[in-house]
Order: sequence, then C-alpha cells, then structure tokens
Amino acid sequence: MTQEQRDAGQCAAAGSAVERVFALLGKRWNGVILASLMSGPGRFVELRRAVNGISERVLSDRLAELGAAGLVSREVDAGPPLRVSYRLTPAGEALRPALEELTQWAGRFLPESEQGGCPSLREPETADTASA
Repeated sequence: MTQEQRDAGQCAAAGSAVERVFALLGKRWNGVILASLMSGPGRFVELRRAVNGISERVLSDRLAELGAAGLVSREVDAGPPLRVSYRLTPAGEALRPALEELTQWAGRFLPESEQGGCPSLREPETADTASA
C-alpha cells in the first residue's frame, strides 16, 4: 500500500466519523437537548421549557433518537405519581468537552445578533482590527 492510499483511507475514515457525528448532533435540537442535560437529569416538562421553541412531539422523537444512539437514558419512577426523567449516559457525558469547546467557539465567532434571530458571522480579527 502506498502512502497516498493510506492517506486516502485515513481521510475517508475521518470523513465518515464526522458525517456520523453531524448526522446525529447536527439534527435540529439534539445538541441543545444534550446541553440541557449536562446540568443533570431532567423531566420531560423541564426539558420542554429549557429547549425554547421545540414541540412536545419533536422533543419526544429526539429523546428517543438520542436514547437509541446510547447518549440519553430514560428512567421511570413508578411513583405514585409516575415520573419519567432523562439523563446522559456515560457516552453522552463524554460529549461534555466537545460541547464546551463548541460553546466557547460560538461565543467568539458567532456572537448573538442584537436584533435576535440567527447569529451573524464575524470576520476574523486581523492585526489592524485587534489594535482598534
């Protein structure tokens, strides 16, 4: 196997891993749900309040998807009253450093718009703009 073939294989493997990550975490709401659970377990209604704009049906679907991916577990306390809570699994908890880094990156390069809505991209600082 040539060096070129090895390099191509490594690139394909890396692309495949990135594609798998973003197929799951890039889906609307999934990252926000995981970030909401970083502070500890939450009940459905608490997550619904924490994830602004998500419908109950979509939240239910996303929690099921994250559960199937092994990132979130569903725990039922038979009560009474019956209570269901969601928590990160060890695999979900392992995302903490990545989500913290993404949060810092977004704070630096995707500042919130003063008018609300979608963030605007900021130009990278140059020597001229950094000294201004």
